[in-house]
Amino acid sequence: MARVDFGGCWLLLDDDRLLEATVPGRIRGRRKALGNAAVVGDRIRFALESGRAVVQDVESRRNAFSRRDAGRAPIEQVVAANLDQVVLVAALVEPEFKPGFADRVLCQAEHAGIPARLALNKADLGADADARGLLDDYARAGYEGTSVSAKTGEGVESLLNTCRGHRTLFVGHSGVGKSSLLNAMVPGLDLLAGRVNLKTGKGRHTTTAAWLLRPEPGLELIDTPGLRAFGLWGIGPDDLEQAYPEFRPFLGRCRFGDCRHDREPGCALQEATRSGAVSGLRFASFLKLREELVQERLLEALRGAR
Repeated sequence: MARVDFGGCWLLLDDDRLLEATVPGRIRGRRKALGNAAVVGDRIRFALESGRAVVQDVESRRNAFSRRDAGRAPIEQVVAANLDQVVLVAALVEPEFKPGFADRVLCQAEHAGIPARLALNKADLGADADARGLLDDYARAGYEGTSVSAKTGEGVESLLNTCRGHRTLFVGHSGVGKSSLLNAMVPGLDLLAGRVNLKTGKGRHTTTAAWLLRPEPGLELIDTPGLRAFGLWGIGPDDLEQAYPEFRPFLGRCRFGDCRHDREPGCALQEATRSGAVSGLRFASFLKLREELVQERLLEALRGAR
């Protein structure tokens, strides 16, 4: 499935043709809105009825990348399905790198069991030493990264090669130049996107604005709109530490079994941070994110009590 809109979807067939299709109510469910019933990346079966494609069934997903819906109520929004990897596109400056946002995306990919990597865009704006330091932090966490520039082409071919043979979801904060980077990787990609976007454009009523393109055999790229925030789904404050892969060798080695890894003496994670085995940036991000999740849980409990 190449794109899902409020009233239907676009199918990307095996021969690269695009086909507009409708999704019947029995698949949409009682709310009669597509929601998570069919998302970009789903494999579906369809039939032609009166000359129009109608979705008959959505096959089981091997994985799904989700986020918490931006509304107040805790609702899952599946961004895309059946992925081989997630590329987090960020920038060191303009806008400034946001570790909280970056780590939320990476934690969600880890939770879903989907490999992820970092593309640090706008390398042409300088600060090479800072970029190398940041990429080293994430490399220690197990996430390979590439310094790239959509403007000059630096690192673009290398990133493209890591995407060939895979279905890759691109996610990034607003303003990091994600779409520009994709067009630098595959010149003319915006024209392909226009084929998918013939009717809806950037309409307000799209259920999801993600779209999947196949510019060459074996290369499938999923673009998403730039995000201002990213809410975790399916990860609570008590299991957040498991979504940081570099923490795992130290978990269970603290002096106290209920260690919160904050100010307790004998904390193995604090010691790993002091020794450089764990990035201080990542550890600080973890503590802040866990506190946010605690506050979210309290707010949900208060709403439920009303």
